[in-house]
Amino acid sequence: MKKKVLVAMSGGVDSTVTAALLLRQGYEAVGATMDTGAGASFAAAENAAVFLGMEHHMLDVRRQFEEIVVRGFLREYEQGRTPNPCVVCNEQVKFAAFLPLMRQLDADFFATGHYARVEMAEGRFLLKRAAYLSKDQSYVLYRLKQEILSKTLFPLGGLSKDEVRETARELRLSAAGQPDSQDICFIPCGDYRAFIAERLQPAEGEACDLAGRVIGRHRGLAYYTVGQRKGLNLALGYPAYVVALDNAQNRLIIGREEDLYCRSALCAELNFIAIEALEGPMTVMVKVRYNAEPIEAVLSPADGGQAQISFREPAKAVTPGQAAVFYQGDIVVGGGTIVRALS
Repeated sequence: MKKKVLVAMSGGVDSTVTAALLLRQGYEAVGATMDTGAGASFAAAENAAVFLGMEHHMLDVRRQFEEIVVRGFLREYEQGRTPNPCVVCNEQVKFAAFLPLMRQLDADFFATGHYARVEMAEGRFLLKRAAYLSKDQSYVLYRLKQEILSKTLFPLGGLSKDEVRETARELRLSAAGQPDSQDICFIPCGDYRAFIAERLQPAEGEACDLAGRVIGRHRGLAYYTVGQRKGLNLALGYPAYVVALDNAQNRLIIGREEDLYCRSALCAELNFIAIEALEGPMTVMVKVRYNAEPIEAVLSPADGGQAQISFREPAKAVTPGQAAVFYQGDIVVGGGTIVRALS
């Protein structure tokens, strides 16, 4: 019998080619699209499924998306952190919504258009980086559990973007020439500060240097992130950067570029994939933001179920709220949320 696979479809080139490849490989593919109230249109995904001859379903996740992703995004900024909403969405909305439908349809697998790979080794399902690192999306998938990884397919994990577009042209897919999305789906203009201004009322406060001296004012901590240089409106005689956000006192902490570097950081909300748990020090490569290059570090257990990252060389702009994802080679060991940078 053909294996049945539920395919998450947005109408874009990646998810449409994912479905087409699975059909070509002999799977019985069924499409499904999340209605989040933001992002790609349902019609585009439905049209892609019809073109490929697939059954198609819609999942209404607008309430969950608003509460978990959008409001969670805003809460993080209110608390002086810089969130990564895609990490939260993948774990708590996308995979959480599609897996029950997969069971309802008696599907064997769930597939997405992410550029990543899943392999099994020594009794564990491993998440691995994509073959073409320029498109690798394993960073935003580090929270996936073994149960989910055991049922997940990433057909694009071994392909380059050029190969995906060529496949789309061969199949005469309307999505073949679509540009890649670069923005947060619920902020399509990319202006998160304008979005925050519409939904929050950030309080103005003092901008201070590292010695605690008041050197100016800020518009509201939600408008800033660690490492930011532009838009500070401070004339200090040297290039000024945001080095920390003091949410307790509503203060923006300003310093020089060299003040952005730290030798260690604490992480919480840990999820491990390649191991059951962190039992002792482990040498890993760490990405401290999506587009950052991995840097070598030692990962160690810390109090309260946290982990400490000790960088081999000082790391720049390690930002509370962002994900730190741990790698050994192409394998995702796991990851966590950065709580704070340490000196």
